[in-house]
Amino acid sequence: MSKQNTDTDVAFISALAELLNKNDLTELSVKREYGEDDSLEVRVVKQSNVVTVSAAPAPVQYAAPAGVAAAPTAAAAPEDPAQHPGAVTSPMVGTIYLAAEPGATPFVALGAQVTEGQTVLIIEAMKTMNHIPAPKSGTVKRILVEDGHPVEYGAPLMIIE
Repeated sequence: MSKQNTDTDVAFISALAELLNKNDLTELSVKREYGEDDSLEVRVVKQSNVVTVSAAPAPVQYAAPAGVAAAPTAAAAPEDPAQHPGAVTSPMVGTIYLAAEPGATPFVALGAQVTEGQTVLIIEAMKTMNHIPAPKSGTVKRILVEDGHPVEYGAPLMIIE
């Protein structure tokens, strides 16, 4: 990355961070080619407060603009549902559904008893409805998602104890 591109690149990174927040994205990666041996590769991630920039020949790091939220600290979030031993996590990226069709009775409710293998949710991915089974028998203690909302791989969906 040449010195003349530095100010432009900082403005570009700030614009990417703003785009990330405006569109409710969690990650954005872009590569700009300036010439044969001069390029800029930017990856902006919402969970981190540092944006890493790889430029030929050495990587450079910029502090993320104030609009990019930092990852919550242990004090702000005392319990991470994904670390709970009874967490049911998303095996894929998609849209979560709590019932088989709109207006139907949800697969499970808070306090419901479930058996291992019972469908507890559906994740739609690439127009395919994927049934998510309970990994173990138990009681539904928490439902951490809302019907019709997007989920990411590994996101906690519910807690079964």
